[in-house]
Amino acid sequence: MHETKMTPARRRWLMAMSGAVVGTLTGASAAWAQTFPTRPIKILVGFAPGGAMDIVARAVGQKVSESIGQPVVIENLPGAGSNIAIRALINSAPDGHTVMLVANGLAANPVLYQPPPFDPERDVMPVALVARLPVVIAANASSEFSSLAKLVEVAKSRPAGVLYATPGNGSTPHLAMELFARAAGITLGHVPYKGGSPAISDVLGGQLPLVVVNAVEVLPHVKAGRLRVLAALSSERVTTLPDTPTIAESGYPGFEASVWHAFIAPRGTPGVVIDKLSAEVRKALALPEIKERLAALGAEVSPTGPEPLGTLVRAERERYGRLIREAKIQAN
Repeated sequence: MHETKMTPARRRWLMAMSGAVVGTLTGASAAWAQTFPTRPIKILVGFAPGGAMDIVARAVGQKVSESIGQPVVIENLPGAGSNIAIRALINSAPDGHTVMLVANGLAANPVLYQPPPFDPERDVMPVALVARLPVVIAANASSEFSSLAKLVEVAKSRPAGVLYATPGNGSTPHLAMELFARAAGITLGHVPYKGGSPAISDVLGGQLPLVVVNAVEVLPHVKAGRLRVLAALSSERVTTLPDTPTIAESGYPGFEASVWHAFIAPRGTPGVVIDKLSAEVRKALALPEIKERLAALGAEVSPTGPEPLGTLVRAERERYGRLIREAKIQAN
């Protein structure tokens, strides 16, 4: 087999051709970014309408729509801890016209469900972190639970336990409450729902006494006198619920929990499109009216780009893996 020597002239030709190809690809990417989007953008939400995720998606989506000049449509696909919506995202065209607003389930579900329904590293791409929302424990205002201490007292007198609702199995509220119950030495019965809104509805209707969700979802019902918040699972008191003690103030430190919301896209979405989507989301979050609206709901606006979000998801995946194994939580 003969080895062909590369002449200086041929080497210069190959370098020139490589530069031309790179320049063509770069120009195509730039043109793609300039023309994107070419049709309405769909935001998938893995929970029922009316919950915090739905509220945040619609608020941000409206401002993004006004900025890009295209409609932004919200599609709710509740079920399986948001896995149904995530699979729909993964199966969509990776062109930026379908994105998803996710929560902590993005990090927890690959550990909670076996075999893993998806891989965050392999199947999706981070776009932007949106906000963090503190988790709270709330009771029907007409129930016997007037404080966290009362909940512990009642639960200890009932071997069968006390039932509580959450937005889903393996959700942040579920994980936090399982660990709290173990620390308090009580038995609690978990009833998962397909989102915070239906969970709250059943507590308001008296089917269950307790609900553990984020502060955004309970606030209107607290103001109406229908729900009573027993504790906030945050390191500091929630600004919209200033009279509510934190779980540490109630005698149980170490159970701080918050729900984060973030936008993701299917793996394979061009980097220039990811960057444009991320910029549009962060531009919307910088608007005073969006900041005020989310703050009024108890959400802490936390806009970041793709790289910090990717780092957060990896760290949370490791943390949730430990929690799920420690509490022996199963998907079903």
